[in-house]
Amino acid sequence: MQVQNKGFLSIEQLQDQYLKQNKSGTSQVATEGQSFQEILENSRARAQGQVRFSKHAAGRLADRNIELTTGQMERLQEGAQKAQMKGIRESLVIVDQLAFIVNIPNNTVVTAMNQQDAAENVFTNIDGAVII
Repeated sequence: MQVQNKGFLSIEQLQDQYLKQNKSGTSQVATEGQSFQEILENSRARAQGQVRFSKHAAGRLADRNIELTTGQMERLQEGAQKAQMKGIRESLVIVDQLAFIVNIPNNTVVTAMNQQDAAENVFTNIDGAVII
């Protein structure tokens, strides 16, 4: 029965509308353009209390040819933990000659730079700094 003449949708049209909507929802990429694998890895890192890198920060590390040693990663983690204990939300963590801006509540490195890229020595939008 179609009552389309009076501005209502038929049952078939409603079914198509809702069924197509559900199908498209399951095939979409997860929030903020992250794949399922990235979300899974981030949740594992968060559960273990490890610092993880945002897509932007990972790109900066690659662009600037910065490779972190295991010791530097451990010290970065230690710096993030110290910032969390002090109640810092956005922290500058300096490890050797590398500077990291870390979002402490999410335990995520937002950006990274080496000494040459931080030539101005000006860091904004932070509320604390940890030098390790």
